[in-house]
Amino acid sequence: MNHYETVFILNPVLSEDQIKETVKKYEDFLVSRGAKMVSKEDWGLKKLAYPIQNKKSGFYHLFEYTVDGNVIDPLEVEFRRDERFMRYLTVKLDKHAIAWAEKRRNKIKQNA
Repeated sequence: MNHYETVFILNPVLSEDQIKETVKKYEDFLVSRGAKMVSKEDWGLKKLAYPIQNKKSGFYHLFEYTVDGNVIDPLEVEFRRDERFMRYLTVKLDKHAIAWAEKRRNKIKQNA
């Protein structure tokens, strides 16, 4: 089992319900393939550094999870097929990145 982090940007024209449905769909996709969700974060609507698909903002989300490496390709194929996604990035975390992510999560909990 490898530790991964996926950040994705959803189209800003989606309603709150559509966003929740999309996030739930991909969380279920991962869990159904044996992933253990470590953390989910909703970063909200953010301005983009440059326009993507003529949009200047997007809804950012982060998934942190552990899963077998052969699940990542099917996940990214699903991202490419879904027009609600503007961009995504999946990163395999090493031990230093895992420790940093844990510190970041704890800091967020303390501020909440």
